[in-house]
Amino acid sequence: MSHTPYPSSFYAATANAAPLRHALSSNVETDVCVIGAGYTGLSTALFLLEHGFRVVVLEAAKVGFGASGRNGGQIVNSYSRDLDTVERSAGSDAARLIGAMAFEGGQIIRERVKQYDINCDLKNGGVFAAMNSKQMRHLEAQKILWERYGYRQLQMLDQSDIRDVVACERYIGGMLDQGGGHIHPLNLALGEAAAVESLGGIIYEQSPAIRIDRGANPRVHTKHGEVRAKFVVVAGNAYLGNLVPELAAKSMPCGTQVVATEPLTAELAAALLPQDYCVEDCNYLLDYFRLSADKRLIYGGGVVYGARDPADIESIIRPKMLKTFPQLCDIKIDFAWTGNFLMTLSRLPQVGRLDGNLYYSQGCSGHGVTYTHIAGKVIAEALRGQAERFDAFAGLPHYPFPGGQRFSAPLSALGALYYSLRDRIGF
Repeated sequence: MSHTPYPSSFYAATANAAPLRHALSSNVETDVCVIGAGYTGLSTALFLLEHGFRVVVLEAAKVGFGASGRNGGQIVNSYSRDLDTVERSAGSDAARLIGAMAFEGGQIIRERVKQYDINCDLKNGGVFAAMNSKQMRHLEAQKILWERYGYRQLQMLDQSDIRDVVACERYIGGMLDQGGGHIHPLNLALGEAAAVESLGGIIYEQSPAIRIDRGANPRVHTKHGEVRAKFVVVAGNAYLGNLVPELAAKSMPCGTQVVATEPLTAELAAALLPQDYCVEDCNYLLDYFRLSADKRLIYGGGVVYGARDPADIESIIRPKMLKTFPQLCDIKIDFAWTGNFLMTLSRLPQVGRLDGNLYYSQGCSGHGVTYTHIAGKVIAEALRGQAERFDAFAGLPHYPFPGGQRFSAPLSALGALYYSLRDRIGF
């Protein structure tokens, strides 16, 4: 039987111990079959189990194999497109519901960490860093917007303030979100998987779903087994492939690259990020960075449209890192990896149901750590008959990428080039 291991990354190298999980090799029956053991699938499974459902999770590789175990590890509130976009797209009633959920994902993560004693190096505090006056104006407007939805954990940073947060001369100011933060993302996924199993949920690894027989009593097939269920939840995101063809046309896998340095001295780490906050800049193609628990700088950025793996990740990210922190010119990169996320044309998540009993959530568009935890909660609510919040997301309009699957990646790359040029000139 084929075995797909974790890709080489800092997170895989420092993952907490996890039990051996077998592949599905028989026919089983359950209430809900969840496809994908990333954050969306694990969050859904955990909320369902807490309300008495029987749950089986099918994972094509290993828990947290995809974006959930490879991302930058930053807890960032709201969505990839902010609440003003939601207001224009969804109307006032849906925007009110979606806006109220924009700050819930980080709370769910913290509750899970506490309730299930998950060791994932949770730290509080995240900073949006502005590189020009236009970006500062955007952050000031964002603070007003978020506060209009009742969120009160934001603090504007002037040029002097941000020097106390990050040792970088590129930024003229920023905004601190005390409700943001950072984690070891793979260890969060592994901890949530352990919580699922502690409540009687079953996770099969190395068990890719190859076909779904839809209908009143759906069946999900793997190579060596079958799950019969009342409901199916599709949570494969960028790694779903063409299992559900209706979902493939309106989304596009994209890759992002991350590096981790060798461990820094305590003095250098404290000089770079004195408050141990995570940071992301305000560019369209943004950079993001933070310190790990063992004082490495984890630095990521850029997007590869179409999700191909670059041949030399370090050559892409190291120049970005040194532009931010030239004092690291002699520091070695120990790990470099890539991971795929799923992007939608609107940059807002796709949520819905097919055939009445097949539910899905996908397309976090690079903003998934918090959103996926909300998604699991609203899907579980919908399966329990409380679908108001689910339907608010499901009502968001989504369209195919221009050019279809063949030309969507190059056309999106051209669009990104336009916005990156605007970032450079501050327009």
